[in-house]
Amino acid sequence: MDLSSKPSNWDLERSPLRCPSRWITGPSRSGKTRRLIQVFEQGLSPGHPQGGGVRAVVPITPAVLILTANTTNQRDLSDRLFLEVGCRDPLVFKTPSGFIIDEVFLFWPLIFQALQLKAQFPLRLRPETEQELATTLWQRELDDLGLDTAGVMEYRFVRDTLDLLQLAGAGGFAPAEIAPRLSQGLAGDTWETKPEMSEKRGDLLHHWQQWCLERGLLSYGLIYDLYGRYLLGDRHYQRQLLRRYRGIFADDVDDYPALMADFLQTALTAEIPCVVTFNPNGQNRLGLNADPYALAQIQSTFAHCETLATAGGLGETLTPIMMKVIQSPSELIPLPPMVELLQICRGEEEPEFLPISRAALLRATAERLIKAVKQEGIAPGDIAVIGPGLDAIARYTLMEILKKQDIAVEPLNEQRPLITSPLVRALLTLLTLVYPGLGALIDRDRLAEMLVVLSDRQPGQIPPTAIDPVRAGLLSDHCYHFDPQHPRLLPVTDYPRWDRFGHQVVTAYNRIRDWLESQTQQIQESAPHPPIPPVVLNAAIEQFFNKTRTLSYGELAVLRGLMETAQHFWEVDTRLRQNEGVQRSPLETLSQFIQLLRRGTITANAYPAHRETGENAVLLATIYQYRNLRRSHRWHFWLDVGSNLWQSGGATDLFAHHCFLRENPGRPWTAEEQTERQTAKLTRVLADLTARIEERLILCHSELAVNGMEQRGPLSPLIDAAQIQGVLN
Repeated sequence: MDLSSKPSNWDLERSPLRCPSRWITGPSRSGKTRRLIQVFEQGLSPGHPQGGGVRAVVPITPAVLILTANTTNQRDLSDRLFLEVGCRDPLVFKTPSGFIIDEVFLFWPLIFQALQLKAQFPLRLRPETEQELATTLWQRELDDLGLDTAGVMEYRFVRDTLDLLQLAGAGGFAPAEIAPRLSQGLAGDTWETKPEMSEKRGDLLHHWQQWCLERGLLSYGLIYDLYGRYLLGDRHYQRQLLRRYRGIFADDVDDYPALMADFLQTALTAEIPCVVTFNPNGQNRLGLNADPYALAQIQSTFAHCETLATAGGLGETLTPIMMKVIQSPSELIPLPPMVELLQICRGEEEPEFLPISRAALLRATAERLIKAVKQEGIAPGDIAVIGPGLDAIARYTLMEILKKQDIAVEPLNEQRPLITSPLVRALLTLLTLVYPGLGALIDRDRLAEMLVVLSDRQPGQIPPTAIDPVRAGLLSDHCYHFDPQHPRLLPVTDYPRWDRFGHQVVTAYNRIRDWLESQTQQIQESAPHPPIPPVVLNAAIEQFFNKTRTLSYGELAVLRGLMETAQHFWEVDTRLRQNEGVQRSPLETLSQFIQLLRRGTITANAYPAHRETGENAVLLATIYQYRNLRRSHRWHFWLDVGSNLWQSGGATDLFAHHCFLRENPGRPWTAEEQTERQTAKLTRVLADLTARIEERLILCHSELAVNGMEQRGPLSPLIDAAQIQGVLN
């Protein structure tokens, strides 16, 4: 298919932006995004009037492509462009991964023709589905590897191996290079770093790649690989880029994969104006799939380069002092007065020789925060509580204490397994009663919970549901017939003292039982092609939730996550049935789906925040989440300052990520190089965070971590320096 055969007058519609390509470098909060917006406004063609409206993108009109590091930054930049500039030009907002995914799907005909694949529309795999399919495909090889003997978890080995394909694709390396780069870059004598294991991982990934392409299944790693090797260098695709985009604006490219450096080079070669910003103190995704070095290497190809030298907030004041304290703790340098060490008061019965516990730290942090809001006039929205890792206990403790003081808290993008939601657990139990053959997956405790959750809510009453837990337990004990093939609810009259339940409980129970019977009958009548589980789940949500109650935003998000997961799972199952000779039974598929969810593999945001309500709430985030957010606050509370996790920036690097950086020397890092890189990362973390503080930093430290171990991490000298500053004051 020759895409170049389109009418030539398409080129006449294209009017490039009136600005040269520009590279903007600057530390955190130095005004890089503001400068990018100014260049955008200056580059608008006079023939395209400014205004408040947004016009839909049509293929014949070249658009302006705007790239951001993540979807949150995308929303922020979109709002700023339309509010501050206003533009009737078609704008396309994408993240790097979103852009690459869309391009692969849009130009799929070019790819399957080049690879001579079966002509079928591609289906993107979610990570949890990718994990399940790869484990099943590799099961025989995994058994032969002896993972248990080596002390390696099967789940971790499969995940690390699949991530290698993503790292290689994002770095622009072919899958065939994975094994050699692992052999060259991994050091040590552990089981996972042996050369034969590197070869085995390469063989497994080759098998996985061929298996997925034959079935039109695409994981993130495969999408990166296909875009870099088969699409980006295609002349038809490059011609379409020139016709589709009249300019490219990319913010925070230090968090982009190396593949985007190749894309920007291609755009510059095609004379598409590109304006990008780069933060040397950012690089938050280094160790995941970003390669800031590869992006920095293309700076010389831009027509103009700007440097914004002044960082915002307290960055220029605090960062040099902090690094000097950390690197020379024996000099006993006091910290500036805007840094405060949280004073933790011991209880009356606590001996002085005992270390300060984490529970005491959380209580003291909450009390100091309450004092800041109630007595010092700091708005909740001006406070951020940041830690290297926030466990569920810490989140719950802080939220509950502050909630009692009417202080709102916004946990930033907290991911919890879907199965932690009672709504999800109830709906899964419901499926085991609707479809035959799933009796082994249900027990009386799950059944009792289902009856409570699905019964009508009674706001302001005790109990808050029509069926309380005690009566639900009695119903599950006496009105449930266990049968591996056909489990079912019995009439309430089968319990001799059913009259003791009361009219409200009996009515709610009969409503649930009647719905189950109607669904079971419908499935029996529609055999051998019964409704798929996503259809039944949707009907159950409509029956028990949408009609009888008002769900919170968080509950809606969880149910949406469940439905998206179910629809994706059955889309993949349908694709496999179309391509596989061996047919899996629908019962096996549903059982696998329920067990997948119950293992907690799939997560969702437990507290999705509305933008309008989250503006005046205390922000609760990890270091990695907060740096990705790219916002600032007047006050910072840094939790667990003594934790070792500050060294990694609160994020765990992917296995062997350094082997797929463009700057990799083709050998293992030396001890000196590793120390140098760790120091550079810690410096970036501190410089980035302090630049986002307007007035005050409060260091919160407990001598014991959540696991009871003593904490003495890289920032521990700051605690001593803050104590010295307190004595001097």
